Amino acid sequence: MSLSIGIVGLPNVGKSTLFNALTRKGVLIANYPFATIDPSVGVVAVPDFRLDKLAAMSNSQKKVPAAVEFVDIAGLVKGASEGEGLGNQFLQHIREVDAIAEVVRVFDDEDIHHVAGGVDPRYDIEVIDLELVQADLQSAEKRLDRVERDSKNGEKELVAERDVLRKIMPALKAGRPARSIKLDVKEMEYAKKLQLLTMKPVLYVLNRKSGAINVDAEGAERWRELQSFFEGSGAQHVVVDAGVENDLSDVHADEKADFRRELGVADDGLDDLIKAGYKLLDLISFFTTGEKESRAWTIPRGSTAPGAGAVIHTDFRDKFIRAEVIMWNKLLEAGSYAKAREKGWLRSEGREYIVQDGDVMEFLHS
Repeated sequence: MSLSIGIVGLPNVGKSTLFNALTRKGVLIANYPFATIDPSVGVVAVPDFRLDKLAAMSNSQKKVPAAVEFVDIAGLVKGASEGEGLGNQFLQHIREVDAIAEVVRVFDDEDIHHVAGGVDPRYDIEVIDLELVQADLQSAEKRLDRVERDSKNGEKELVAERDVLRKIMPALKAGRPARSIKLDVKEMEYAKKLQLLTMKPVLYVLNRKSGAINVDAEGAERWRELQSFFEGSGAQHVVVDAGVENDLSDVHADEKADFRRELGVADDGLDDLIKAGYKLLDLISFFTTGEKESRAWTIPRGSTAPGAGAVIHTDFRDKFIRAEVIMWNKLLEAGSYAKAREKGWLRSEGREYIVQDGDVMEFLHS
């Protein structure tokens, strides 16, 4: 399944540098099961040591990781919701992605101009988030006007949509995202059909710069305000040095750790970003492994065994009989499928089984 995260941000925050770093860390097209990739889309492997270990155990000829698409979206300026800059293009592209990675600059650098005249991460977040809220408010108001009129005949679908809009509108008018409203499962179905920008989950990507004054290291008022926002909203965030990650793209894996130490960058920020994006989309991985191939398959959390099988082939859903399941670490402990079967560690699961992150599966169908 193809899922995408749109990279958004104000000008000069490192959005393009981050996208370039991600793209150069991309999946080989030969190992990617989807079609041609647009230049503005980077297909990125989800780091997963479990797959590496399974492939080694099975002596697999090929290893195929789970993947996430990152989409480079045109830069936003204040007034985008009114069509300023590339506002209309910006907003349309966000509607087409599943989640948002909002790049926020957290470093001072006199050589890199900031559109607001100074670096204030909390202000930058407010600018972008308000533009998305304003765009949603405009479209929701128009839709509610039509639905209020058309639902007078009592049609259930329209009444349900009207009720969801009535719940969401007060939040938008107050400057809050639509996702801040608690909706039940059925209401969420109607809300998704509205294609509201602020219903999409957001991951804030704090872009720091090696050798510069970074807001997080400074620990002053700007950082305290940012931390207060994250704590109050429950928003997810990761810290990345996009410039360093881009520079390290061409460095051999064995040498990267040494370079990171020299530059004072402890972790692989891109790996953290990719894994956080996968989690943001509420996705999990199950595995298939054998001599020909070991592969991580992407499914939504809560998928049943037939639903998981369908991402491999529709027959595994439509003609499902059962699935043989073992957790990845138990299979590694056994050393092979044959030994796991001898030990009685393979479980036979039926249609109602909810697949767990890390399951290794084989499907039987009629």
